[in-house]
Amino acid sequence: MKHSDEDHVDRILAQWRRERPDLDISAMGPLGRLARLRAHVAREQETVFAEHDLTSASFDVLATLRRSGPPFQLSPGELLAATMVTSGTMTNRIDQLERAGLVERLDNPEDRRGVIIALTPKGLKRIDAAAAAHVANQQRLIAGLEPEEREALNALLRKFLAAFE
Repeated sequence: MKHSDEDHVDRILAQWRRERPDLDISAMGPLGRLARLRAHVAREQETVFAEHDLTSASFDVLATLRRSGPPFQLSPGELLAATMVTSGTMTNRIDQLERAGLVERLDNPEDRRGVIIALTPKGLKRIDAAAAAHVANQQRLIAGLEPEEREALNALLRKFLAAFE
């Protein structure tokens, strides 16, 4: 991987060291870089999702249904548990996907008052195409790292994330 001498975070750290040498800013570098990377990656992913008339939010719901396996149906509660949104937000997402013909609400055979959210054939086709493009985009985004660097980064991020989850 090619390394530039300095990134945006390095410049911020230098300013803090100059202005507040009393502060321990050792955590600022990794966290600042994670935040900036998240913004860059999100922008790149949204571009791919938009090519499939999706957003990251709609992709998330469709992908969760797709990963569940045939018959690609989950209760709203199961969808909520698999994502990190409120029930009102999930209802809005499902409403939008239903209007687009990508999901449908079916009666829940286990709960007469409840519904099951199911991918439609159109939704299955859309998410399969979008997922293939998303995976290819992810490979492109991480191509600057050697395989062993990817493994090391993944291991460190797993350890860091585990502290929160």
